[in-house]
Amino acid sequence: MTNIPDRRPQRLRHELRLRMLTVRSVETLSLHMVRIKLGGEELEGFFSPGFDDHVKVFFPAPGQDAPARPQLGDKGVVFPEGQARPVMRDFTPRRYDAEAGMLTIDFALHDSGPATAWARQARPGQALAVGGPRGSFIVPTDFDWHLLVGDAAGLPAIARRLEELPADARVLALIEVDQPADVLELNTGPGASVHWVYGSEQQPGEALVTALAAIDFPSGDYHAWVGCESATAKRLRDMLIAERGANPKWVRASGYWRRGAVGVHDSFDE
Repeated sequence: MTNIPDRRPQRLRHELRLRMLTVRSVETLSLHMVRIKLGGEELEGFFSPGFDDHVKVFFPAPGQDAPARPQLGDKGVVFPEGQARPVMRDFTPRRYDAEAGMLTIDFALHDSGPATAWARQARPGQALAVGGPRGSFIVPTDFDWHLLVGDAAGLPAIARRLEELPADARVLALIEVDQPADVLELNTGPGASVHWVYGSEQQPGEALVTALAAIDFPSGDYHAWVGCESATAKRLRDMLIAERGANPKWVRASGYWRRGAVGVHDSFDE
């Protein structure tokens, strides 16, 4: 029997830290993507070794200029008594520059929601609270090639992975956005092939399902990463295993959001 290498991700746990940071700059990347850079003394020691790590971002409650400062209690995160509890959402740390003391987070803009509302009005000098990451999955790079599939919510993690893979890595990326105005210029190596699909005229995820069923795969062992709407992520994982020869141990699929719900992050790993 052929021995199959165990290339499952390595799980790391980190000490939870909560930070009050300050917006340093705001940049529009595309029609529906805004890049916000955060800094401050409390950013020192930030650690995010996994490309699909997520931090908890605490947004100001209505009527507040800044979120209440979170604290660590015996039962988790607590907030000052009498202050409105901030809204919390998960985001990918797009880049951390320790030398410059800068954390970059890319915000996908939607029609509504507290994170979108905040990002649309963000300006330098505003305060924002960030917690984590609490843990990381370190996905090995010693595959023949890598598959990255996601929508706008998963795009920051895909972009980060494309930058952090070895320069000679072979990568196939499928990314769903609403329209051509949402396409980003990504930093890729010579072995990367990026395919953009547009889903504004369909149900979320249908363009990804269609593209994944039709596209030709390179030969060899591959790791598949999926980050998109929750039901779509599960459907794509099932397709990869049943129809595209994926090893279940080498598929990492996450629901970054779920239709009809808020603040959701689902995992469909084996």
